[in-house]
Amino acid sequence: MTYSIVARDPGTGELAVAVQSHFFGVGRLCPFVRAGVGAVATQASVDPGYGPLGLGLLEAGKDPAQALAALVAGDPSSFSRQVAMVDATGKVAAHTGDKCIAEAAHITGDGWSVQANMMTTTGVPEAMAEAFQGSSGTLVERILAALDAAEEAGGDIRGRQSAALLVAPGERGGVVGADRTWDLRVDDHPEPLAELRRLVKIKRAYDVGFLAGDPSEESIDLALAEVEEATGGNLEMAFWAALTLAGTGRLEHARRLLDRCQKADERWMELLRRLPASGHVDPKTAEQLLG
Repeated sequence: MTYSIVARDPGTGELAVAVQSHFFGVGRLCPFVRAGVGAVATQASVDPGYGPLGLGLLEAGKDPAQALAALVAGDPSSFSRQVAMVDATGKVAAHTGDKCIAEAAHITGDGWSVQANMMTTTGVPEAMAEAFQGSSGTLVERILAALDAAEEAGGDIRGRQSAALLVAPGERGGVVGADRTWDLRVDDHPEPLAELRRLVKIKRAYDVGFLAGDPSEESIDLALAEVEEATGGNLEMAFWAALTLAGTGRLEHARRLLDRCQKADERWMELLRRLPASGHVDPKTAEQLLG
C-alpha cells in the first residue's frame, strides 16, 4: 500500500530509500539503509525483516539479486510482498508478488528501482522512473521529484498519510543505525510529501548554518532565513548559530542573534551560562556574550 524508491548516486556513492503511504508511520517499517552496503524498501503485505536481513546478505557479499532470491525463497508469503534493493555498486533487484493488490508493479534501472502497489491507476512506477531520470540536482532532490511524480500519477488509492527519507554515505563506517546522513520521517500528515520537503529544507539549513566547519556570516544568515520560512521561527537554530559565530570571533553578530533569543525567552541565556561547565563553550567567550 505504498510507493517507494531505492537509489544510489553514481557521483557521490550515496545510498537512499524514500517512501510514501496511507499508513501510520511508514518510516518504521519500509525503508532501510546502511552506509557502504545498500538500501532496501519492503512493502505491500510488509515484512520488515526483509530490511535488516537483506542488508546483512549484501554486507556478507551477496549481490541484490542473490540476496532477494534467498529471502523470497524462504518466505511462504512472498506472493504478497513487494521488495527492492540497491547495493553500494549500484546493482539492483526487485520483487512484486503476483498477489500484491493492484495496481502493483516495479521498474528497475541503472542504480535505482521504483515500486508501487495499491495505486489508483497504472503508470505510477513509470512516472517515478521518468521523473527520477529526468531531474537534476542532488540525490535527495531527484528522489523527491520521483515521489511527487507518483502522487501526480494517482498515488495510493486510499490517499496520503506518511512518508520517510533515509540516506547513507557510499563508504562503510560508523555505528549501524547511526550512519545515516539523512533520516526524516513524517508519521501522520494530510500532505506528507509537502511536509517531507519542509523537513528537507530545515535539515539543509542546519547543515549549512552551524555544522559545516567554519561557515561564513552569509551562509548562516541564509540558513536562518530558510529555517524562518520553514518553521515560522526557530530560536534554537539562532542560538547555536550565535555560538558558532562567537567561536570564530564574530561577537557582534553573535550578540545580535542572542538578543533575539533573549527577547523571546530568558532561559536561552541561562542555557548559555551552563555550557562552559560541560565544555561546550569557552568560558571567556561565554563571559563576553553574557556581559
